[in-house]
Amino acid sequence: MIISKTPLRMSFFGGGTDFQSYFANSRFGYGSVISTALNMYVYITVNKRFDDKIRVVYYGNELVDSVDEIKHDIIRNALKIAGIERGVEIIYSADIPLSSAGIGLSSSSALAVGVMNALHAYKGERVAPEVLAREACRIEIDCIGQKIGIQDQFAVAYGGFRVYKFFASGAVSAEPVICKPEYLQQLKQNLLLFYTGNGRDSRKILNEQSETIAQKMQRLDKLVEAVERNYSNLCQGEVDQWGVELDKAWEIKKTFAGGVSTPEIDEMYAAAKTAGALGGKILGAGGGGFMLLYVPKVKRTAVRQALAAYREVDFAFEAAGSQIVFIN
Repeated sequence: MIISKTPLRMSFFGGGTDFQSYFANSRFGYGSVISTALNMYVYITVNKRFDDKIRVVYYGNELVDSVDEIKHDIIRNALKIAGIERGVEIIYSADIPLSSAGIGLSSSSALAVGVMNALHAYKGERVAPEVLAREACRIEIDCIGQKIGIQDQFAVAYGGFRVYKFFASGAVSAEPVICKPEYLQQLKQNLLLFYTGNGRDSRKILNEQSETIAQKMQRLDKLVEAVERNYSNLCQGEVDQWGVELDKAWEIKKTFAGGVSTPEIDEMYAAAKTAGALGGKILGAGGGGFMLLYVPKVKRTAVRQALAAYREVDFAFEAAGSQIVFIN
């Protein structure tokens, strides 16, 4: 039996610049994102079966005779890439509700990375985070045809609080954020996370965003610049500036596609700002899922009261990426 544990992620700045159609043509020569892994995880259990059947358990339950019969797109393609054709059981569980709707924490990429990590271990192989990330990209983008960027796969494979650069050449760098620990602690303390209560199918939003990147290059350039600027702000201890900059980036993000925000999200965000939040965003493609807010300490009680109708979710930054946590 093999069990992999893969963190979810929280992206701060640069989302959208990780689409190949942007970074392959960027005037900087790259796209860039700053994000952190979270202490919320996707778990994949892989076990050998007595017979030659394949069983897959998630929010559905499949028992089939061949890989091609598996309905779950990510797991079916992961098995094909791993070259495992029969006699295996895969169980997918997570610290968040499992469903077909996304929530903005990169659960689908964590599944793709986690299942590849577990399948490699099942075969007696150990592979680097970059290999896992690229295999997950292959599954989600090449095999399934999703119109998404590549930040999520790298963020959950590597873990930690990092700045990623996606170069026109195809290379990817994943550099850890290096600053005084007290500045990172202040940032963490001033971030609040609320569940909007709505999952969303992000495909329509992402399709529109992907298809119109050529018309949005200058706005995406501003998001690349925001990554560098806010890394500098953090290193200099100007932590509250992250809240101001999150607000600016959210205004840009809302122009990328219809449905990124909704009347309910706008009302929720306005209530938070009125109560004292400096800024925030919907994580992921938008349309629902989780709202991240930057709130100075003296305003946290007021913001929590203003959003009392929504569930607040505790979290911490996670240093590790996808790991094998059990082998037997």
